[in-house]
Amino acid sequence: MTDDDCLFCRIIAGELPSERIHEDERTVAFMDINPATRGHALVVPRAHARDLLEIEHADLEACARTAQLLARRASEGLSADGVNVINSCGAAAWQTVFHFHLHVIPRYVGDPLRLPWVPGPGEPGEIAAAAAVLRS
Repeated sequence: MTDDDCLFCRIIAGELPSERIHEDERTVAFMDINPATRGHALVVPRAHARDLLEIEHADLEACARTAQLLARRASEGLSADGVNVINSCGAAAWQTVFHFHLHVIPRYVGDPLRLPWVPGPGEPGEIAAAAAVLRS
């Protein structure tokens, strides 16, 4: 199930570019182009679900497993001191793309991030470099 007007469905389908770092039968993970910190990634189900209230249980479980995998990679590969895993459900909760997703945000001692962050374009080379680490 996909939504032709959904940005993340188009990324999953390969119609829009992304720095993919993981994919399996149920999930796709890619780098956020407006990162809160170095290594900020998104985990999405392949099947379109608008938000936490609509996602199928099996897809939610798969997204949680993928988020855990990426948290480990960020900790080990990017030397993150911690990781936030965040879901925003609804516009009032800062959801801007209406396809369920988890933000996996590596945290570093002393980083200035306060939530919610104000999204802004990341540096493409840095995003690609962090993606290369997170793919392994």
